Amino acid sequence: MLDLGRSFLASVERSPDQLALVDGDLRLSYAGWFEKVRAVAGGLQAIGLRRGDHLVVLLQNRWEMATLHWACQFAGVIVTPLNWRAKPDEIDYCASDAEARAIVFQDVSADAVAQSSVAQSLPRIAVGTVDPAAGATLSFEQLLQAAAPAQLLGAGCDDWSLMLYTSGTTGKPKGVPRRHRHERAAALAHVAQNLYGRGERTLGVMPLYHTMGVRSLLAMALVDGCFVCVPKFDPPAVLAAIEAERITNLYLVPTLYHDVVAHPDCAATDLSSVRKLGFAGASMNEALLKKLHTLFNPELFVNHYGSSEVYTFSIDSDAVKKPGSAGRGGINQRIRVVRLDGGDPELPAARYEEGEIIADLAGDESFEGYWKRPDADAKSLRGGWYFTGDTGYVDKDGDLFVSGRTDDMIISGGENISPVEIESLLSLHPAVDEVAVVGLADARWGQCVTAFIKRRSAVTEAELDAHCRASGLANFKRPRSFVFVVEVPRSPVGKLLRRKLVANEYEPEAGQSVAPAHSIAPSN
Repeated sequence: MLDLGRSFLASVERSPDQLALVDGDLRLSYAGWFEKVRAVAGGLQAIGLRRGDHLVVLLQNRWEMATLHWACQFAGVIVTPLNWRAKPDEIDYCASDAEARAIVFQDVSADAVAQSSVAQSLPRIAVGTVDPAAGATLSFEQLLQAAAPAQLLGAGCDDWSLMLYTSGTTGKPKGVPRRHRHERAAALAHVAQNLYGRGERTLGVMPLYHTMGVRSLLAMALVDGCFVCVPKFDPPAVLAAIEAERITNLYLVPTLYHDVVAHPDCAATDLSSVRKLGFAGASMNEALLKKLHTLFNPELFVNHYGSSEVYTFSIDSDAVKKPGSAGRGGINQRIRVVRLDGGDPELPAARYEEGEIIADLAGDESFEGYWKRPDADAKSLRGGWYFTGDTGYVDKDGDLFVSGRTDDMIISGGENISPVEIESLLSLHPAVDEVAVVGLADARWGQCVTAFIKRRSAVTEAELDAHCRASGLANFKRPRSFVFVVEVPRSPVGKLLRRKLVANEYEPEAGQSVAPAHSIAPSN
């Protein structure tokens, strides 16, 4: 199999004059971009980085970030991107854990880097204009001035390409190292499963410290396509880029879609160039699915279910036809739903029985284990399968439905209740903008189902309860309380943070109590 450096070089050779990268006024062809990638690869080698070394990067989605990613693939350096919002202690932990040899930062991450004791012991490469007090040891421009390396192709398909850090809902984040062959297989599958054609144009707004952002970057290079950088998610900037650059496909988390279509500029924006939609990272509620389908009328609307560890678990190529369905195993994968808490990949759950979703580690996209975390390996890797920690079930047609996380399961009165079904139902109410459902501690029931609602318009608890009753939702699943909030807490990439709701870390609407009373009677 080709490594990623050779894969990029193949695109340069096929389509040297094709537009490859856009960042504001900067527009680079494949030939032009390759010259910068080659120079940066030489610059990394000039400061002492060698094959197998880690380069920690804290950058937004700018052309320098995309260029560094590709330069590392040529040099055999393991690109290790962190959230550019990372705090000093997070930088300390990850840079130390990865045994980083250098760190790259920009203005928005400069303060945290300056306060990181580990970063201060490393070569620090500044991108763009950075306060001298941040203590950079050299600039990105100096890397660009370096001579091209004598040996440009410094990695093979079995070398490490990338190490992402999982967000770590509990404890420290875990490093997920992936080889060139893992990354290339995932990018090829992404191209095939989203029916990308030559010369596609994608919106590069999903961060390049996230597996979705990386996949968009690699996939465009494989089809001689164009990656349009959007440094930070901002609905007006996204809408402007779609129209100006004639974006052909979008691959976003549901939260970003929600914010784009809800923005006042959306109605006046020409979106006709977008023919393919894809989403991942979280379930998309039925109301948003329908709204997007009406707005874009796409040729393809893909629900992609996966993770940093195993890029693709499953694909549903017609997301609107069966809302909530994650479809079936991807091109490179086998999946199963096994009995909860069984820990045995050979104990499948019955149809419609909720269990844990597992993926075959022999899949071409699958990682091989966490970085220096045998404890995490022991928990998640069993019998040749990756135990995802996600719950779900298979319906009569053989389609997978993801119902949540094993630790999100609500147990009320001895019944197991998945929050996703209730969230999807409530999202269909016209007054509901966003919703999150959790189980709050209750002396009688163990946990009480509680719905946190961001309202689009006025609505009462009683009206929402009537909506649940009219839908036919089983009585034991009905929320016993509704809390109206200013925002539903989410991570920077749009993942719902239920733990913040359980811990009372949210802002209620004016006049709302932070500790809700269980006001809906559980009868009927």
